This record gives sequence, C-alpha cells and structure tokens, in this order.
Amino acid sequence: MNPDPAPAASPVPVASARPAVEVRDASVVYQTADTPVKALSNIDLRIDEGEFVSLIGPSGCGKTTLLRVIADLEQISAGTVLVNGVSPHDARLARAYGYVFQAPALFPWRTVLANVMLPLQIQGGKTEQSRAVAMAHLEQVGLKGFEGKYPWQLSGGMQQRVSIARALAFEPKILMMDEPFGALDEITRDRLNEQLQQLWQRERRTVVFVTHSIAEAVYLSTKIVVMSPRPGRIVKIIDSPLPDDRHLALRDTQAFMDVAHEVREALADGHLE
Repeated sequence: MNPDPAPAASPVPVASARPAVEVRDASVVYQTADTPVKALSNIDLRIDEGEFVSLIGPSGCGKTTLLRVIADLEQISAGTVLVNGVSPHDARLARAYGYVFQAPALFPWRTVLANVMLPLQIQGGKTEQSRAVAMAHLEQVGLKGFEGKYPWQLSGGMQQRVSIARALAFEPKILMMDEPFGALDEITRDRLNEQLQQLWQRERRTVVFVTHSIAEAVYLSTKIVVMSPRPGRIVKIIDSPLPDDRHLALRDTQAFMDVAHEVREALADGHLE
C-alpha cells in the first residue's frame, strides 16, 4: 500500500518590488503678491525600484515641480513624499539620486573629465579613484576619447551626455532627468534616447524623466504618468506593455502606436476636466 502522498507545497510568494518614490496626497501652492497659485494638487504616485517613469503633460502642468519635489529642490505645501523610505531631504544628504537638468550646466573652464570628477572630489574622493570612476562613466555614455575636451568643443548632445555621466558618477540609485533632450534636434534626440534606454537596460536604475514628447515617453518608459494643466493632477498612469528591450524600429509597430494613442487620449482628457 502506497503511503499517503505528501501535501502539495504552498507556492512561494513573490516579493513585491520596493518603492523608490512614494508621493501621497501632495500639493504645492506658491504664494504670490496677487493670489496663491496651485502648481500641484493631490498627487498620489508610487515608483518602484528599477522602473523608468516618464512624467508628461502640457507646459506649466507641474511636471518639473513634481520632479523637484522628489529631489528636495521644492517643498510641498501638503501631503507626504518619501524617497527610498526617507524624506527627500534625507535622501539628498545620502546622495540617493543624480539630477540631470534641461541644460547641461557644465563649467566651461573645466575639461569633460574634470566636470565629471567634480562631485566626486566635492565628496572627498581621492583623485586617482575619482578619475577612474569618471572615465568608466564617460565610456558608458560613449565619450571615451573626449575626456580632455572642453564643453564648448562638444555638440549639445555630447554635452548632455557629459551631464548624464556626471549624474551617474557617484552611483545614485535614482536618476532624475528634467527634459534633458528637449533642446536637441530630432536625430540627436533619437540617438540619445536609444543610448539612455540601453544604459537603463544594463544598470536598471530607477529613472524619473520629464518630457513633452509622446514618442519619447512611450519609447523610454515602463510607466507613463499623464498630467493635467495647472493645477497639476495625475490624469492617468499607463503601464507600458512594450518589451523592456527596445530599439528605435519599435516605434513603427502597432503596439507602440497603440500606447502613444492612449497617452494622447489621456492628455486630451486632462484638458477637458
């Protein structure tokens, strides 16, 4: 007689992704001479570790304000914001994130290498170690061989890549990017989109990215946050069904166009609310 069969093993629960950013019922109100201006209203957003999240919406909708709130560059008027489980201020002190601005903001009198080394040196890093780290990140963004050049000797796209290398140099867990490619021509922008996507594939850092471009948001993101005109509210959060491994030819597929259409409809709905 066969012994009783062993009971089936219970499925092992899959650990849920940990939040990198949590925004709960957050609002930002600017006090002006005439009347208060509400920039953000009742924002609720969770960004998990390893996600690439784009904030998209019309000009003045509060995309950059929300990014700056997460980065401790703006203060909320109400609500709660946590970055890696602590306040944005504590996250900034812990060097939890790197920030890439709309303009490269490089020092023209410092070489490319010296610009990337600067935050490491400010943190007290040894020169040789800082140089090695900076060179490694310049190579990652395709600028090996340009370390001795000055910013004014580079194209706009190359300058922005220096900014990205500088933001990555101290190994932040989160990369925040405020329309970093908005001023570039379309061909350069496409190339940098592809390089940024490949960089995210290799390192899987959490990225929070502000853009006006639907195509850029759809191509880069695992999650797209659509915002309304002021006061900025979240109209819709779209989880991308596209594969993580992407190439520019993906933009010609029906799947890509379907996501772009969903984003476009959400933007239109935001104007109607």
